[in-house]
Amino acid sequence: MTPILGVIPVIDPTDIRLDDVVQMRKPHPCGGDRWQVVRLGTDIGLICQTCGRKVYLPRSKFARQAKRILSRGAESPPVVQG
Repeated sequence: MTPILGVIPVIDPTDIRLDDVVQMRKPHPCGGDRWQVVRLGTDIGLICQTCGRKVYLPRSKFARQAKRILSRGAESPPVVQG
């Protein structure tokens, strides 16, 4: 992917895994900006790595506020249907 000048890259909300550690654009009131993904679904569940606060963000808001993925969680196995 080639970066375009003036455009802020957005994290793909479909490429988030459990136990990913992400850096958010704005720091939490405790001063931390690192969050661990603990729930995937309509909302993304996050735990602040500094104070332990748990929050839920809609996927669209998470994609806008996430700055980058610092570490990846385990890749889930493919779903077998049938």
